[in-house]
Amino acid sequence: MFGKRSAVSELPARPAASARAPSPATVPVPGPPAASRLATKAEPAVPLSAPPTKPPLSDVRSEDYYAVKTTIFNALIDSIDLAQLAQLDAASAREEIRDIVNEIISIKSVVMSIAEQEHLLQDICNDVLGYGPLEPLLARDDISDIMVNGADRVFIEVGGKVQLTDIRFRDNAQLMNICQRIVSQVGRRVDESSPICDARLLDGSRVNVIAPPLSLDGPTLTIRKFKKDKLKLEDLVRFGSISSAGANILKVVGHSRCNVLISGGTGSGKTTLLNCLTGFIEQDERVVTCEDAAELQLQQPHVVRLETRPPNLEGQGQITMRDLVRNCLRMRPERIIVGEVRGPEAFDLLQAMNTGHDGSMGTLHANSPREALSRLESMITMGGFQLPTRTIREMIVASIDVIIQAERLRDGSRRITHVTEVIGMEGDVIITQDLLNYEINGEDEAGRIKGIHVGTGIVRPAFWERARYYGLEADLAEALDDLQSAGSLR
Repeated sequence: MFGKRSAVSELPARPAASARAPSPATVPVPGPPAASRLATKAEPAVPLSAPPTKPPLSDVRSEDYYAVKTTIFNALIDSIDLAQLAQLDAASAREEIRDIVNEIISIKSVVMSIAEQEHLLQDICNDVLGYGPLEPLLARDDISDIMVNGADRVFIEVGGKVQLTDIRFRDNAQLMNICQRIVSQVGRRVDESSPICDARLLDGSRVNVIAPPLSLDGPTLTIRKFKKDKLKLEDLVRFGSISSAGANILKVVGHSRCNVLISGGTGSGKTTLLNCLTGFIEQDERVVTCEDAAELQLQQPHVVRLETRPPNLEGQGQITMRDLVRNCLRMRPERIIVGEVRGPEAFDLLQAMNTGHDGSMGTLHANSPREALSRLESMITMGGFQLPTRTIREMIVASIDVIIQAERLRDGSRRITHVTEVIGMEGDVIITQDLLNYEINGEDEAGRIKGIHVGTGIVRPAFWERARYYGLEADLAEALDDLQSAGSLR
């Protein structure tokens, strides 16, 4: 229903012109004239249940509300001049739609209060020009995930807890059109022939869509939102994700150009942590990022962002993550950052780390640092590389310096639970040692988990000489001493 107007908000702004002569039967409304072909016959009043003033997002909209909204929306589609509307910028188009809806409300004699009318106007403008019922959720900065399971069930995650909202779509067709509007902005598509799609919003928020026939209860939309204010490592300290001493160790790791692998489960904060660590990249370094859907928000001036591309309708033109990683080696990068390692590109990333691109970083899904190493080995093997196991492990040891483990705890909080360094091999076994662990001490009256970050007694990490090369050995020694002090006080 919305597909034919999906480009309205993206067209260049032009002066809004009067495209309509007022009809004698239309009810005048204040504001500029709007393009309209409204019916001239008044219709019976349509009752509307009164919602409370300024309803929260969880407010239950009545069936009468949705019935009235559908009636007015259908009348708007019959009345609006799409050719004229397409010439306006987003703000002017929104004002034009509000004028027309006000006239429809007057002609149909819809009974509603001023507050109800404002809610209706906002909803219809969001349907036509924005993301419909998702708009109020996207505007909230405390929501980290939006999960839409068909038209009638929308979940959000707030403070690490998932909760059901009373937001709903008119039908699955409206939801599907909003999904298509989102993915089309980044040159991708989702339909029956290509029912799975990874995309992003304009602010970098990650989007996944899976459509029928794969999704049985209607389109399923998942949005991982990014905060408007980009988090820094100091914010993670304030949230309790890492201690101050642990943050100082991570600063040394970032500044001394250690090769870092961030592992963790889904929603554990891997990308957020990766964004924080990139804050220690020097301003004059050339950084190349490779991602499936661009999420990283680097602040350095010399950043090249690369994104994979799915195949077209003929199954041609696909650009994989491995293609990007291999190509970026020819782009004279000083650091290579892979948003998520999930396949054969692991081999190319390890080669990059071991061939003069110190300070490269990547993330992968794993439940512990030891499992992260096993997964790296498995992904290289799945890529068809006929290499002995010992050779692969030697490559991992020569490439990876530090593994940072992120975890989402059962109370919804996110913590950095391990900072582990890879120090070598004994026989065919990779040897690692923890510099920092997170110890859980119980929970408080509100059910929040209490814990502390403690050191393991390591006073001279394997990357000590690297820290000394960059003049950071004193900072590293001080951070390790602070960790030991925190452990002795627990």
